[in-house]
Amino acid sequence: MKNCPPQFEADAVALYRSRAEATIRQVAADPGISPETLRNWVRAAGASRPRGRRAEAPAEPPTPWEAENAALRKKVRELEEGREILRKAAKCFAGETCR
Repeated sequence: MKNCPPQFEADAVALYRSRAEATIRQVAADPGISPETLRNWVRAAGASRPRGRRAEAPAEPPTPWEAENAALRKKVRELEEGREILRKAAKCFAGETCR
């Protein structure tokens, strides 16, 4: 993937930023790029993820149903983002216009 469209790179970097708990290797596996390529794109974009705690802990711990629901929603969001990146990449490599 030497000549990836800029939008594909931007989408991959956005996916990295949105998945704070995932490693670069895990994020790079979704769109099928090498971890080093993603690492270079992230550095070039100046993207970073927030460090430390994002928010104060809730007063009450979530119920098991709430925790499972939150985890499932997060997984759906990650899968949808990965699918969108793969869809765009497939169009680009099939010779269609890359957007």
